Amino acid sequence: MPPLALRLFPFLAWRHRVTAATLRADLLAGLLGALIVLPQGVAYATLAGLPPQYGLYGAMLPAVVGALWGSSWHLVSGPTNATSLMVSASLGALALPFSPEYLRLALTLGLMIGLIKLALGLARLGALVNFISTTVVIGFTAGAGLLIIAAQLANFFGLPAAHPASFVNALASFARHATEVDRWTAAVGVVTLIASLASRRVLPRVPYLLTGMVIGSVFAYALARAGIAQVATIGPLPSAVPPLSLPEFSGETWRMLAPIAFALTVIGLTEAVASARAVAARSGQRIDGNQEFVGQGMANIAGAFTSSYPTSGSFNRTGANFEAGAKTPLAAVFSAGFLLVVLLLVTPLAAYLPFAVMAALLLIIAWGLIDLTRIREIARIGRSEALVLAVTFLATLFVQLDFAILVGVLCSLFAYLNRTTHPAIHAVAPDPASPRRRFIPVAASGSLGRLTECPQLALLRVDGSLFFGAVDHVKDELDTMRTSASARPHVLLIGSGINFIDVAGAELLAQEADAQRAAGGALYLCNMKPTVVEVLERAGIVDRIGRDRIFATKDEAIRGIYPRLNSAICQASTARIFIECQTHLPDGRPRHAD
Repeated sequence: MPPLALRLFPFLAWRHRVTAATLRADLLAGLLGALIVLPQGVAYATLAGLPPQYGLYGAMLPAVVGALWGSSWHLVSGPTNATSLMVSASLGALALPFSPEYLRLALTLGLMIGLIKLALGLARLGALVNFISTTVVIGFTAGAGLLIIAAQLANFFGLPAAHPASFVNALASFARHATEVDRWTAAVGVVTLIASLASRRVLPRVPYLLTGMVIGSVFAYALARAGIAQVATIGPLPSAVPPLSLPEFSGETWRMLAPIAFALTVIGLTEAVASARAVAARSGQRIDGNQEFVGQGMANIAGAFTSSYPTSGSFNRTGANFEAGAKTPLAAVFSAGFLLVVLLLVTPLAAYLPFAVMAALLLIIAWGLIDLTRIREIARIGRSEALVLAVTFLATLFVQLDFAILVGVLCSLFAYLNRTTHPAIHAVAPDPASPRRRFIPVAASGSLGRLTECPQLALLRVDGSLFFGAVDHVKDELDTMRTSASARPHVLLIGSGINFIDVAGAELLAQEADAQRAAGGALYLCNMKPTVVEVLERAGIVDRIGRDRIFATKDEAIRGIYPRLNSAICQASTARIFIECQTHLPDGRPRHAD
């Protein structure tokens, strides 16, 4: 195919994969996908502050466009929990949820997000999602899970909802109205929870959210028929076919929505690319991040004109699509078609769908967002990662969501900069249990006991790049070592961990060489990468340090430095640190074979 045709119609690249067998597998996977998205789409639209049909519309044309113009064979686009929550939290402060103005803003927001995603993809900026660390995503999704739980407490217990529905307002409103709990509404929610969780355990092949939705709705209908209680329902869906819609093109509206659109773009792209890569790691497919940006952008643009609010790649439905045996993106296309057929059959029944049932389903979804296992792993990794997680989590709960993700990204970048500007400097010594020159950190010698260090030569390993941001830290560490009680005149820097050096780092090494020379010793370098040596050479630092003081390996360095040490100190010491100490007589003369 001509390259231009493949760029305009990327689905032509996998047309040869379509066979009778793959069509059969994709049809089955598409049917399962339609059944899964039915309760999810309704629940997510309710969470976003929109009528339930808009969540289902988002699983139709956007899913088809995202599948055909993306690069993943399994990614399923449509409404997602994080996107829905951000739409609700962001637009809820600008208009009343479920109102015509709110709907117009949601459609406009979807168009803006689609244009931004498309522009980023065409500009080949797919690597931008790499700036959002896994820790930030986990912290954000955990916070989003708690936000969803807090926001759905009112619907679950039949209480007035807080507006705006922030975390604090939702909890405060629930506390004020706790004595007004409608027990039958809560009973419907509890039945839905129990039915869903039981179905997930007993009938793992059946969509458990669909099971819970059906059983909870039947229970509420039975209460109404028996005259026991009338539980509030969402009402009938107006149409199963997505009607055409028109976003707003006012410059003032676009300026007002711009920060929200950029934040939702970041969240949406992170969701989509992470979902696609997670499945690709199991299927062996290579994901093109730029093409995914294009696909997601076109999906949102198409959705903005077909009554859909902002969509993204769904992690849950993508995983289910792969597990169901989908072979090509046609599975997502079939899923949209099956969903339309299902809606044509069950649209009248939607009038009996209680808000309490939707709240129960969202509580299950929200709890699944809180990945306690990963949170514990991050907490064990180190304080900086735990801090990034905590800051992102708290920002998600207590500040605007479009700002919370920015806080998390900035915190993650600051933590990275702190690590890179503070490279670790380890004092190392030869491992007595190793016949080769294997150096291990003195502080981590463990069961070997405190390793004996040479009284004349300090062995230091630098783990990190020497650039302008790290110079002060490295200089302070070396100054502290030089002025300590165990100061030694000779220093060997092992540079196997130095991947990069700039002018400031090169000048630091020259200054340290001068300082060691003034102290009656010398600075030596070994195991430097060729790129580092090249920078030192071009900067004229090699001559300032001394070419005879730069060695290729540790073995070559010790053999070259040992004769320069003070033999009197070696004779007075009972320790035998290096191989040379064991193969020379106390007076420093080589031991002969006889």
